[in-house]
Amino acid sequence: MLSEEEKQIVQAFPQPFTLHRSHKQPTPILFDSPHSGRCYPDSFIQASRLDAMTLRRSEDFFVDQLFAAVPKLGANLLCAEFPRAFLDVNREPYELDPSLIAGKLPRIANTRSIRVAGGLGTIPRVVTEGRNIYRKKISYAEALARIKQLHLPYHRKLSELLDEAFAAAGFAVLIDCHSMPSLAGSETGGRAVDFVLGDRFGSSCSAKLTQLVRDKLTELGYFVVLNKPYAGGYITEKYGDPKHGVHALQIEINRALYLDEDSLRKSRGFKKLQADLTELSRSIIETAPVLLAPSRDYRNAAE
Repeated sequence: MLSEEEKQIVQAFPQPFTLHRSHKQPTPILFDSPHSGRCYPDSFIQASRLDAMTLRRSEDFFVDQLFAAVPKLGANLLCAEFPRAFLDVNREPYELDPSLIAGKLPRIANTRSIRVAGGLGTIPRVVTEGRNIYRKKISYAEALARIKQLHLPYHRKLSELLDEAFAAAGFAVLIDCHSMPSLAGSETGGRAVDFVLGDRFGSSCSAKLTQLVRDKLTELGYFVVLNKPYAGGYITEKYGDPKHGVHALQIEINRALYLDEDSLRKSRGFKKLQADLTELSRSIIETAPVLLAPSRDYRNAAE
């Protein structure tokens, strides 16, 4: 039976995520956009000391649309519908901030992570610019309702899709899609960083996959760096296990390439970037299976 807090979450987000299924026989590649949700419940805005525009500063604006061609190319695309400022699925489920949540937290809560210290736990206390979101503390019952109705279902679906891919092909790839403020892509050697690829310093995916993505983006004219300042979050850490055939790579896109960061509207660069990311996605979907598929001997041994 749902608590009153859970009922409110279900009412606000009857569909916590959208799965855009492949139009073709799906490949072992899965794309996800965990931070592009842009549904802000009135109750959330009323509980905040910030206006809706400021709350959106934590959003990965239109990343789901940048990768919209993925299903036509043969891969699944999973997108969160709830905003990151409300709940962040790129955190542990119980990475909770005692300065935000009233009352005693259970033992399962991780209250000491660096992300919690920065106000960016599972239930964020601040938006990207470090501005406090809430007028007052929220109850643990409210936090738990968000976790149970949003965080856990999202990860169940992500796990299910990766399991399906692995069962069919003997390996799976997760491309975790994000955007970063232009200031995060500060100039390196006189040139702004366009993309940051995060493979947790080689621990979350094969170097072949990272190199494939880096080479393709470079070929398209972009400046790409690895792991700095973003090496990958909870999603790449949780799912990336290349020794056992599951590869997770985070892609961070400089918002200045496609967004007016003041008005939060698409810029003239949006269509070009979308076309380039379609080309990148096609390259990943077509080439990654060749690079990462288990050998025939491996499959025979598994059988």
